[in-house]
Amino acid sequence: MQNSSSAKAARTVDWTEPLKPPLKWAGGKRWLVPFIQDYWQRHSFRRLVEPFCGGLSVALNLLPEKALLNDVNPHLINFYEQIKRGLSITIDARYDEATYYQHRDRFNELIKLQQEDSNEAAQLFYYLNRTCFNGLCRFNQSGAFNVPFGTYSANLKYADNFDQYQRSFEKWNFSTTDFARLRLKPDDFVYADPPYDVQFTSYSKGGFSWTDQERTATWLAAHPGPVILSNQKTKQIVELYRDFKYHLKFRKAPRRISCTGDRTDAMEVLALRNLS
Repeated sequence: MQNSSSAKAARTVDWTEPLKPPLKWAGGKRWLVPFIQDYWQRHSFRRLVEPFCGGLSVALNLLPEKALLNDVNPHLINFYEQIKRGLSITIDARYDEATYYQHRDRFNELIKLQQEDSNEAAQLFYYLNRTCFNGLCRFNQSGAFNVPFGTYSANLKYADNFDQYQRSFEKWNFSTTDFARLRLKPDDFVYADPPYDVQFTSYSKGGFSWTDQERTATWLAAHPGPVILSNQKTKQIVELYRDFKYHLKFRKAPRRISCTGDRTDAMEVLALRNLS
């Protein structure tokens, strides 16, 4: 747990400085921020919209005045909403395997009880994220969180409050819905980072199919405002984005999580519209 001096330091943070995401998040795009920043600095008066906001690495670096941040994972959005309300960690938060599985069981119990939007659920979600294997977020077909305990070489540290995020979060709107239901304004700046075009369907109930990839590309191609869309470079993704006349750029993306230990850079495709 943080001591009182560290908590005090958090309350005196410079609100104009980029913030480190409060969660560990697979596929985070912090490495991509300088590229996005080059375009954002000319459009920072606009509202930032992220249909797949994930760990918030982009928003917390750009720090827009207005933002609509959406994710289909309701537990993630509940965590952010609870931060807006002044979330503190009061559960037993320590790096201990027995404690981990007790908290995982309790979190899944809250899901069954339809209390996944509670303050307790947000605390447990934070703890599980910090303590589980590689910070993964994975659910089984029944909707239960099933990531095992993580093995770390050093003792983990847990926050006891999230005061440093509140001022930004208070200005932002969070939602959890299918991206196509978002009501975009014509001048919104959209950064979209959909799940990669790989066989991974456990991030949320229902998964993300190739049809969803096509829906994303179609939906954003109709938006009259600035768009940056990122995805893993695969043949069919590149063909899809070219079919919709996106301007494509390619970057090497760091691979931080791999079950095989492979950390070779992967290639990322960046699809742009209405940006010079």
